[in-house]
Amino acid sequence: MSVDSREWVWEHSASRGTARLVLLSIADRVPDKQCVAWASLTSLIERTNGSRSAVRAALLALADSGELELLDDYQGPQRVTVYRLPRAAAFQAKVDAARQEDPDAHVEPSDADPVPKLVPEKLQRYGIWPKKGTDSAPSSRNPTGAESDPARRNPTPRRYGNNTLEGAESDPQNRSEPKVNRRYSSSAGAGVIPAAEWQVDPATHAWARQQGHLDRLGEQGLQAADEKWRLHRANFKPRGAGAWAADWRSWIAREHPPGRPNLYAVSGKSAAAPGGMTRAEAHTAALLAALDEPTGTEG
Repeated sequence: MSVDSREWVWEHSASRGTARLVLLSIADRVPDKQCVAWASLTSLIERTNGSRSAVRAALLALADSGELELLDDYQGPQRVTVYRLPRAAAFQAKVDAARQEDPDAHVEPSDADPVPKLVPEKLQRYGIWPKKGTDSAPSSRNPTGAESDPARRNPTPRRYGNNTLEGAESDPQNRSEPKVNRRYSSSAGAGVIPAAEWQVDPATHAWARQQGHLDRLGEQGLQAADEKWRLHRANFKPRGAGAWAADWRSWIAREHPPGRPNLYAVSGKSAAAPGGMTRAEAHTAALLAALDEPTGTEG
């Protein structure tokens, strides 16, 4: 469904510049026709290559335009912020209704199109849950995750950092979103763990199910692949949770079902990206793995 959401942004959104990149980044994560996705502020900064202030301003502008909505009564993995593209959801519902009558019907969006009601039970399969003590109604709090406009706050002294509700800029809340330049940041030695201590987080497990690896390998096969990965990574240097998650995904995507040969590793085969991963994702996973590999020139 992310394809339909991205298509709506490309074809019908009035957003421009950084706001358009932010909206595309969120749309890229949409799993179904409800057009709901979770994303941390840090991940949006990384994906758009924009500054924190520019991304915050973009989120506020998108909310003001009605193209983006903060679902404050819901939270994603690691309590990350949840968003909805209401006009994209309304347009998709309109298209579906029209094509029940005529499969070739041409539909144009309208600001008056009703937005379908959320179905919380369907969101839970993607790791999105209502917050405790809420009635699951959307909030008017601004979409940057802050209680008030960040421009009106008193500036924080530099020595104390600039943490947001989504977490510090050097510590992404979503473990499936590795911070590629963590090795070169000032906190490079913080938060690293050995492979044996890393646990498959809800977002990574949801990825395995959505990409079909759980059906392909089965629960036992997936567990066996996980144990094999931990055995092969036992002597690797400690890394951040995000780097381990990317490396684990790359391993699972290459793993063959029990009793079948691993054609990905057969000599002479083309080096295509592993099933379930795009070439860019495979390259990113390989880069993250290479960053911590010993080169023989250390010390």
